[in-house]
Amino acid sequence: MTTISLQDRINRYGIDPAWLARRQEEIIDPGLPICDPHHHLWDFPTNRYLLPELLADTGSGHNIERSVFIECTAFYRAGGPSELRVAGETEFVNGVAAMAASGRYGKLAACAGIVGYADLTLGAAVERVLAAHVAAGNGRFRGIRHAAGWDASEAVQNSHTQPPPELFRRADFRQGFAKLRQFGLSFDTWLYHPQLGDVADLARAFPAQPMVLDHVGGPLGIGPYAGQRDEVFAAWRSAIRTLAGCPNLHVKLGGLGMKICGFEFHKREEPPGSEELAALWRPYIETCIEAFGPERCMFESNFPVDKVSCSYAVLWNAFKRLATGASPEEKSLLFRDTATRFYRLEAADA
Repeated sequence: MTTISLQDRINRYGIDPAWLARRQEEIIDPGLPICDPHHHLWDFPTNRYLLPELLADTGSGHNIERSVFIECTAFYRAGGPSELRVAGETEFVNGVAAMAASGRYGKLAACAGIVGYADLTLGAAVERVLAAHVAAGNGRFRGIRHAAGWDASEAVQNSHTQPPPELFRRADFRQGFAKLRQFGLSFDTWLYHPQLGDVADLARAFPAQPMVLDHVGGPLGIGPYAGQRDEVFAAWRSAIRTLAGCPNLHVKLGGLGMKICGFEFHKREEPPGSEELAALWRPYIETCIEAFGPERCMFESNFPVDKVSCSYAVLWNAFKRLATGASPEEKSLLFRDTATRFYRLEAADA
């Protein structure tokens, strides 16, 4: 299996601001409070997404109050023990959060929560890495993501952590995973839909560990999965309904703009509008909400990765269209309250 670095992966996304700007929409329900629980920050040779770019997106019309940063190999330390270099990302993001918290850039509490990476296959020795993250986060560090996306096909790129198959079932991984509770940390799961059984097994083995499934569980639509949308959806839906039986597991509603999902919006002459996005994504979003309930679901942007398919304003318009039939209480959960509770952002505000 050929592996590819995250930097190379992002360089290939081909985000085109001029193309995105060709789709302008009036903001739906602009006052609805939102916590965006999944975005990245990075500075790669052909793609920069730092605080100014984040502020431009979050300031495009929706009422984004807070956000959560998710690890993406940004600004690791250049020296020191190799396993601790990942704490450099948390140091960097905490600095961005402090800038935003000053109020100088507006009301957004950017990166109010931080999720970093630690190699959990270090087993019990990962405790040192977790302690370094917590210290670097200065009260903002909330959890770990050790991405596990793996597929036998060369057409499906493995996660940037270069995981082996069945990572979540390994004994050394689970020894490290068990350390999360000691630090009061959550766990973000990122892998592809054929691997969802691994998530169920992990969640059942650690029923007290808070976990969240990123990007509705990664339904694939490229490589051997291209042209198999109905078959993939049926398998994915069955797995999602099984996962909903794990009360410690939440799910993020988003990530469907990624190229790996196979919708191919990025190949079009014109970018899609929110009405079309909502129609195409409705089966996935409604399946998750029906299975998990709004109290365990949270809309996410996954920016700038999903920016290859649509703008931030159009993305959240699509989500609001998908939530049209929800009650005010359910909308509060889906757009803000589930995320702030899961990532314990209320405590940070106190």
